[in-house]
Amino acid sequence: MKYPAVNEFLFTNNRKNFVSRIKLNSIAIFNSNDEFPRSGDQTFTFKQNADFFYLTGIDQEQSILILFPDCPNLLYKEVLFLRQTNEHIAVWEGHKYTKEEAKRVSGIESVFWLSEFDAILHSIINYATHIYINANENDRFSFEVPYRDLRFLQDLRIKYPLHHYERSAPIMRELRAVKSDIEVELTKKACAITRDAFIRVLKFVKPGVAEYEIEAEIIHEFIKQRATGHAYSPIIASGKNAIVLHYIDNNQVCNDGDVILFDFGAEYANYNADMSRSIPVNGRFTKRQRDVYDAVLRVMRAATKLIVAGAVWNDYHDEVGKIMTGELIGLGLLDKHDVAKQDPKMPAYKKYFMHGTSHHLGLDVHDFASRYKPFEAGNILTCEPGIYIPQEGLGIRLENNILITKDGNIDLMADIPLEADEIEEIMNA
Repeated sequence: MKYPAVNEFLFTNNRKNFVSRIKLNSIAIFNSNDEFPRSGDQTFTFKQNADFFYLTGIDQEQSILILFPDCPNLLYKEVLFLRQTNEHIAVWEGHKYTKEEAKRVSGIESVFWLSEFDAILHSIINYATHIYINANENDRFSFEVPYRDLRFLQDLRIKYPLHHYERSAPIMRELRAVKSDIEVELTKKACAITRDAFIRVLKFVKPGVAEYEIEAEIIHEFIKQRATGHAYSPIIASGKNAIVLHYIDNNQVCNDGDVILFDFGAEYANYNADMSRSIPVNGRFTKRQRDVYDAVLRVMRAATKLIVAGAVWNDYHDEVGKIMTGELIGLGLLDKHDVAKQDPKMPAYKKYFMHGTSHHLGLDVHDFASRYKPFEAGNILTCEPGIYIPQEGLGIRLENNILITKDGNIDLMADIPLEADEIEEIMNA
């Protein structure tokens, strides 16, 4: 890992919170992520299962966690299993956790090699009534290839068919949505690195620069500051590319007179930032570009004020839609007649602002949380309104990351240039 060690209290406390919510006489098992084949004998860069990291801090493949708070053998109440290293692995793949290192990172005292997993599990699992298994229940996720947790469940059901199987995901959805102080600090670090990358870009962009050159500047700053890399595939969308919401080709030249829409963020210690900005290639907005920019900024400011504890997801988005409708009328993109006869299920503003305003943020960019539960203190959400005008080849999106507290909210990206005047000033310094 590039990042320094995270305070193990985070993971110890997360495990404590999890086991306090499971049924009596239950064993819970969590797996690290698969190593995914890329081509030939290559695999994609390993990305840890977010739930496994949340409970252990272990950022390594082929690892398993057992939690059995009512285990009659005190040694196995919390058990971590790791891939045992050897000289061959050390030469070809590099350093892997030792048992002592894993204890320090996770706060788990009982650490064994993975080769001992089957025997230890079998020695204790029949003293449990319930088996909690984790699965990816993010409602944005769909899959065709069975992943490790599902394959593991199928194997367990054959070996232990009479246990009561339970879902860990509903508990994780409640826990992960509310960030602890340590998680907030890690997110702030990701935001700070993202800020520095953006300022670097503001000083770099000029007519004739290619989108991929900008992407290179961003990743340079990320890695220099010990980020793992991009939190997601970065969007560097100049001109008409900005009307494609998930444009990631990043292969075009940035032309004088166009606006570039950025959507990128750093991943730091597995926690993510998610930022959007829109800047003029030549350092000066045209009047029309500035009008659209300021309209999006006003929506963003108003929407941010609505991100408070107790707000209801659908009501929040409906209110933002009303604010956006007023701005689109002011820009001449909608008129009151369009709005009066609109289909409530597909309001008129959706023609120019077709995505949601916010999503939860954390170990996943679209973090695991309920869209039906009111916002609460400890949530981190994005705020990202946009206006996309195909006929003008113009797309503007602005996005910051907002922490809800009991006293209101805090913009974790408040120090990242946002006002059009500030962006122009930096670009022309």
